[in-house]
Amino acid sequence: MQKPNILLIYTGGTIGMIKDADTGALKAFDFDSILTRIPEIRLLDCNVETISFEEPIDSSNMNPIYWADIAQIIETNYKDFDGFVVLHGSDTMSYSASALSFMLENLEKPVIFTGSQLPIGDLRTDAKENLITSIQMASLQEEGIPVIREVGLYFEYKLYRGNRTTKINAEHFEAFESFNYPNLAESGVHLNINKEYLRRTKRNQNLIVRKKMNTNVGILKLFPGISKSLIQTILKCNTLEGLILETYGAGNATNEDWFVELLKNAISKGLHIINVSQCAGGSVNMGQYETSSRLKSIGIISGRDITTEAAITKLMYLLGENISHSEFKTTFETSLRGEMT
Repeated sequence: MQKPNILLIYTGGTIGMIKDADTGALKAFDFDSILTRIPEIRLLDCNVETISFEEPIDSSNMNPIYWADIAQIIETNYKDFDGFVVLHGSDTMSYSASALSFMLENLEKPVIFTGSQLPIGDLRTDAKENLITSIQMASLQEEGIPVIREVGLYFEYKLYRGNRTTKINAEHFEAFESFNYPNLAESGVHLNINKEYLRRTKRNQNLIVRKKMNTNVGILKLFPGISKSLIQTILKCNTLEGLILETYGAGNATNEDWFVELLKNAISKGLHIINVSQCAGGSVNMGQYETSSRLKSIGIISGRDITTEAAITKLMYLLGENISHSEFKTTFETSLRGEMT
């Protein structure tokens, strides 16, 4: 059988840095020479090619323009490769993995995001394991069909569904977690694939790439004592079309009249407001408590168990697709790419 062809896409980030032995300064890694730098890749049962952003970026500078660039690279090379590995800085990786999951409709091949906490040239780096295993995950096939057919995120021995992840630690190698959905795979002595949790879609559909992401959105995290003037200022923003409201527990918020009225008026003027829990795990359940019942009654959209990262990118995606106002609530509360249970 022909070896799978894997395209490695380098966008920037810690994984692509090496330390100058003389000065100790970090500098960008030339991924054209990746087989020279990491000869272990030659042992993998696949063909690996690389492509890099012309100017690699720190992931703190990631935005929808770069998401479209990644999507364009995948679209252009989709027929020639069996899988894709995206090298990305860890700080915004969950946002990018979530965004690409919505942008790549009818995806039938693996798109695996990975990165590292230490540069690839560091003696104690986690970069090599993350990179090598991500390539291996992307090349897994059964009877010529990719095993993984969705956007994933691989980090420190675990493969997650990309739009279910959150970065939880800036110092440990275990930097990511998926609190509301099981791991798709684990790497140990063997690669253990949890097939029952993999996303399964209809086969033989053409890939559709959605690049229109509307950034007229915001995130408002509630806290005890939040002022009326602050919320008024945010809701008065003329360009705001969608708002993620990070509430307490199972979707609860203050039920003071001024707060509810402000949200109600904003919704009546066309603003889409999504209720997402501040808790890392669990789900929004509006109506379970009195403090969320009024939110439900005024038309707040339930984010259920979605992450904030997936919620904000899904909001950008749906606004970019010009979903009608009457259908928006139902569409958002529907799982499109396995982002909510």
